Amino acid sequence: HEVLLDSTDSLEPLGHCLCCECGVPISPNPANICVACLRSKVDISQGIPKQVSISFCKQCQRYFQPPGTWIQCALESRELLALCLNKIKAPLSKVRLVDAGFVWTEPHSKRLKVKLTIQKEVMNGAILQQVFVVDYVVQCQMCGDCHRVEAKDFWKAVIQVRQKTLHKKTFYYLEQLILKYGMHQNTLRIKEIHDGLDFYYSSKQHAQKMVEFLQCTVPCRYKASQRLISQDIHSNTYNYKSTFSVEIVPVCKDNVVCLSPKLAQSLGNMNQICVCIRVTSAIHLIDPNTLQVADVDGSTFWNHPFNSLCHPKQLEEFIVMDCSIVRDIKRGAGAGMISKKHTLGEVWVQKTSELNTDKQYFCRTHLGHLLNPGDLVLGFDLANCNLNDEHVNKMNSDRVPDVVLIKKSYDRTKRQRRRNWKLKELARERENMDTDDERQYQDFLEDLEEDETIRKNVNIYRDSAIPVESDTDDEGAPRISLAEMLEDLHISQDATGGEGTSMMT
Repeated sequence: HEVLLDSTDSLEPLGHCLCCECGVPISPNPANICVACLRSKVDISQGIPKQVSISFCKQCQRYFQPPGTWIQCALESRELLALCLNKIKAPLSKVRLVDAGFVWTEPHSKRLKVKLTIQKEVMNGAILQQVFVVDYVVQCQMCGDCHRVEAKDFWKAVIQVRQKTLHKKTFYYLEQLILKYGMHQNTLRIKEIHDGLDFYYSSKQHAQKMVEFLQCTVPCRYKASQRLISQDIHSNTYNYKSTFSVEIVPVCKDNVVCLSPKLAQSLGNMNQICVCIRVTSAIHLIDPNTLQVADVDGSTFWNHPFNSLCHPKQLEEFIVMDCSIVRDIKRGAGAGMISKKHTLGEVWVQKTSELNTDKQYFCRTHLGHLLNPGDLVLGFDLANCNLNDEHVNKMNSDRVPDVVLIKKSYDRTKRQRRRNWKLKELARERENMDTDDERQYQDFLEDLEEDETIRKNVNIYRDSAIPVESDTDDEGAPRISLAEMLEDLHISQDATGGEGTSMMT
């Protein structure tokens, strides 16, 4: 469509003149030529391409903007129109752009049509206006970021999270925190090895953000190093691969530890033999003799390190023969805070493997509110255990208890059958998962049922395959209430939710 404009046109009617080419009567204009003849002589859209290709990445839904930028644009948006006009910016600079807009196309056609209205001065000052359509062909091209993700072997930074312990309770807890706060979204891949996890990232900034998250959630320390991959001496640019080595404290929940005398005194003159009741952003300890509690953060631990005295497989099953509650707790000078959630008790216990003997053990425990005669309880037999610890070896033998009770024992098979909830897991590469890993995971699930403090930081989802029952079973084993569970929703995008959905797929 073409229109011949005259800068001297007014509202008053003028006389007609004949076209100098074909003799057709026309309104006077500076060129004295009709539109049809002028069209045959001049094409103001000449040089403007009528078909242009534009690159689109299906993985991240972004369009390529030269020279090296990928931007997110919705269909028929101002951003996409600016991108399309920028592709023909040089030819458009020779004419005057009056109007531009999209012509509707099928979303799956991989075509974008832009209707342009341009003007240009031609013969003797006459201004010619023309309307035409430019066809843009959407070509699929993977962007650099998605290409690195698909390659799986390309990474700029790696975080090696390690914990020198035989139990993975801390890692299971850390996994749930990562899922809850979405810290796994920027990872290229996650690889599980026997003593930790490896997180791979495409940029060092994402890895640094993850390291900061780990420092806020678990007591740890880290070291950073980098390796030079390539360099350009002319532009003074360097390409590095960064490695962050994160070490988590080697203490897990239900571990029995021995503190150094100096650390025990600084924590309120508590006994050196303590039980770790949980590990969150700090190590939470309790003294089973006095119910005194203390928190040890990462920096304090590395200044005064301590280790677990016993292996988790050394847990033995005891039966409670007698239990009495200690009402009056004697507190020494400078004593710290006392736990309100536990009750101090004095118990006589006997190993279930030694029921045919009369050998019993006496100890104090923080589980006085849970134990009754005849109950089964798990604990460590320190009297018959070879303790290889520098702090224990320097202690007076009278201050080392014969038995340290850890938790009450329930029927695991019955608890698994009645567990009506589940957790989500990180998608990661596993080397091999043996039966010991499954046993440790079941221990972690039982810890969630027993400890409400840890449960607050974890997203727990209802398992619809198992019917809802009461909050406690016949044995009185703790269970998670229905009010603490979330519905496991799988939200999928509606076919009409995004205009470009069908084209992108």
